[in-house]
Amino acid sequence: MKQYLLAVHLVEGEPVPPDEEIQQAYKRVDAFNAELQSAGAWVFAGGLHPPSTATVVRAQGGDVITTDGPFAETKEQLTGYFVFECDNLDQALALAARIPGARDGAIEVRPLLDMDAEM
Repeated sequence: MKQYLLAVHLVEGEPVPPDEEIQQAYKRVDAFNAELQSAGAWVFAGGLHPPSTATVVRAQGGDVITTDGPFAETKEQLTGYFVFECDNLDQALALAARIPGARDGAIEVRPLLDMDAEM
């Protein structure tokens, strides 16, 4: 099976839902994760702190340069991710559509490189 990264993106600055809605969303994600774990498709997943907590590191000319904030200067920011094992892209896309974050944001689906097969 091929592994796919499903990256959850939301628009920074959009109104934050009430805490009760956020807690319900977390419960939906937990149920979704449990279902996929039972099916053997789930590899791992995680949520991210806000983009304002990011630090960008560059190693250039022997120097290490760090800057605050996310790498991409855009309103659309990565907020979480899943890695699933799927038979094909169509299956990964179908799972992406079921991720609770797809309701309010966007899910980017990308196959992971299989370093053994691709090198």
